[in-house]
Amino acid sequence: MNRFRADLCLLLTAVIWGTAFIAQKTANATMGQVSFVGARFALSALMVAPLAIREARRSTQAVTRRDVILATLLGLGLFTGSTLQQMAMMTASATNGGFLTALYVVLVPFASWILAGERIRGFVMLACVVSVSGAWLLTYTGEAHTWQQGDILLVVADVAWAFTISLTGLFLRHTQRIFFLAFTQYAITGVLGLAAGLVLEPATYEGWQAAMPSILYAGLVSGGIAFTLQIVAQRHTPAPEAALIMSLESVFAAIAGAMFLGERLTALAMVGCVLILCGVMTAEIGPTLLARFKSGRDQSRAT
Repeated sequence: MNRFRADLCLLLTAVIWGTAFIAQKTANATMGQVSFVGARFALSALMVAPLAIREARRSTQAVTRRDVILATLLGLGLFTGSTLQQMAMMTASATNGGFLTALYVVLVPFASWILAGERIRGFVMLACVVSVSGAWLLTYTGEAHTWQQGDILLVVADVAWAFTISLTGLFLRHTQRIFFLAFTQYAITGVLGLAAGLVLEPATYEGWQAAMPSILYAGLVSGGIAFTLQIVAQRHTPAPEAALIMSLESVFAAIAGAMFLGERLTALAMVGCVLILCGVMTAEIGPTLLARFKSGRDQSRAT
């Protein structure tokens, strides 16, 4: 896989995650938030388990202690981010939620710098600012409401997402066992979610039955396919750029909300969609254009 195909995989990931927002909102009405996270990722783990077994049999690269530690940390990060996001959707305002969820885009370059010492590139930070500005406009009014508990949870979830994305890139630098990573993440999140949900949340057969379509979509499509595509793509796309492409999730969520939930996509929100797209394009083609400009300028000086 080359960089172009990896970026397309991340774009597909953003599409799936954006539409999965509807499934997450629907599930909150019938079952516990932590239980839903556990159920969806337990299903994701079952889906990728055959691929992980096949990979283990064919791979000549053994799983090291370092790989296990990183995969475990990633599993804890996935559980934390997913659970806090799901809980936040109960109380966070639509305006604050749409803006705050996109903040992880700005945090990823700093997380990569802290974890791996990667230099924060100017083009990437410019693209992040543009994308977050678009996310701000991709709200109903463009004005923040009074902060609620859910808003705080979204900020903490953003930190978890940022470090999870950066740790994924760090993991893939040393091993290509992508399905081992995917299975470990999903299994840890599934076990922790189901165990915590069993203890902390009331459950009814009717509630689980009503939420089953949401669990299936979030578990098989959003988890089993989209999260795995993210891991595969990050073998070729650096974490900050990957985060920017995945930030298009907010655009597809707004479109899905307008199509399936009757939410109105305002003119201001459309401008926000364009800004997010511009941010992604800045990160994708900006460095190439700058390199060509510098090359042309150097040639002009030489002549």
